[in-house]
Amino acid sequence: MTYEEIPQETQVWYAITNIMLFICAVLVLFMQAGFSMVESGFNASKNTVNILFKNAMDLCIGALLFWLVGFNLMYPGDGGNGWFKWGGLFPAETLAAADVTGGTMFPQADFLFQVAFAATAATIVSGAVAGRMKFTGYLVYSAVLTAIIYPISGYWKWGGGWLNERGFHDFAGSLVVHACGGFAGLAGAILLGPRIGKFNETTGKAQAMPGHNLTVASLGVFILWVGWFGFNPGSQLDFSSAANINATLLIAVNTLMAAAAGGFLAMVTSWCMFGKPDLSMALNGILAGLVGITANCDCVTNLESVIIGAVAGVLVVLGIIFLDMVKIDDPVGAWPVHGLCGIWGGIATGIFGADKDMMAQIIGSIAIPIWAFATMFVLFLVLKVVGLLRVSPEEEMKGLDLCEHGMHAYEQPT
Repeated sequence: MTYEEIPQETQVWYAITNIMLFICAVLVLFMQAGFSMVESGFNASKNTVNILFKNAMDLCIGALLFWLVGFNLMYPGDGGNGWFKWGGLFPAETLAAADVTGGTMFPQADFLFQVAFAATAATIVSGAVAGRMKFTGYLVYSAVLTAIIYPISGYWKWGGGWLNERGFHDFAGSLVVHACGGFAGLAGAILLGPRIGKFNETTGKAQAMPGHNLTVASLGVFILWVGWFGFNPGSQLDFSSAANINATLLIAVNTLMAAAAGGFLAMVTSWCMFGKPDLSMALNGILAGLVGITANCDCVTNLESVIIGAVAGVLVVLGIIFLDMVKIDDPVGAWPVHGLCGIWGGIATGIFGADKDMMAQIIGSIAIPIWAFATMFVLFLVLKVVGLLRVSPEEEMKGLDLCEHGMHAYEQPT
C-alpha cells in the first residue's frame, strides 16, 4: 500500500504520535544537562570538569552501547524464559521503514526515546561517586550499566519478562530507571568510601561540604523538572486517539503536582529538623517527588499524586540523614532521591493504583534494586582490586579536574 492509499486520518494520527515521541525523547535527552548542573553545583568547583565530562560520556557511551547491545537485551522480541533473552546486535537492522498501517509508532522514534532512558539510568551514579572516583573506572561502569545491567532489568518489565508476567507496574521507570541508578550509586559510594573531610576524625559526625554553586544546581533541578514532562507523558507512547491524549495530560499534571508536593514537604521537614529552610533539601525534594510519581503517574488521581510526592519529600530528607548516620557519603543524595524514592514509587503504585497487585509491586520493588546493587557492587569491587576505583588522597585534595583532565572549569587567580 502506498502512502496515497492510506486514509488521511491514519496518517495524521501517525504523524502526531511520532512527532510527540520525538519531542519527548529530546526532553529526556536534555535531562543530561540538568543532571550535569545539579551534580556540579552540589560539589566542589575543583571537580566540575570531571562531573561534566562523566555526564557527557554517559550519553555518548550509552547511546553507542545501547544501540549495539542493550536495546536487543531489553526488547529481544517474543519468547525467552522471562529472565534473559538477547535479540542480537544492532537493533538498527530491525528499525527499517515505517509501517503506517501496522502501528502508530515508528521504530526509530522508539529507539531514540529508549536510549535517552538508558543514559538517564547511568548518569544518576555520577553524583553519588563525585569527587573521588577515577575517570577510567567510571567509564567502565557506565559501559557495563548501559549495555547489560539496565537492559536486563528493563527486560523484566518493559520487554515482557518475568516481572511483567507477574503484573508488576512501573509506567515510566521509578524502579526500572531510577532505583536501578540509585542502588548502583549506593554500591559505588560504599566501596569508594567517603570524601576526605566528610566525617570528623574524632567524633565521626558528618560535616557539611557545601556545593560551590547553588544557582547552577537550582537551574539543573528546573531543567530536570521540565525534562520529566518528556519522561512521564512520553511513556504513554501512543498518542493516536483523543483518549490517549487525555491520559497524557493527566500524567503531566500528576507529574507537576508530585514534584511540587515533594519540594514543599522536603522544605518543611528540613525546616522543622534543622531550624532553617534548606534549599538543597527542597531541590532534592522536587526530584524525589518526580521519582515517586514516575511509576504510577498513569493510574492515580491528582490528589493521590500530591500524597505520593509529599511522602517522597519527607523520605528524601530522612534518607540523607540516614546515610550520614551510617557514614556513607553520597554528595548529591542520589540514593535517597532515586533509590529510596524509586522504591516508594513502586509501593505507592500498589497502594493507590487501581487494580494493581501489591505483592507484584513489592517483588518488583525489591528485585530490581537488589539486581542493580549486587551486580554493581561486584563491578566496583573488581575496579577497586585492579586499582581503577579511587584516586589518591593527594589527587582528591587537588581536585579531579586538574589531576584527571589537566584543566580547570573556572579561571584561576594569578
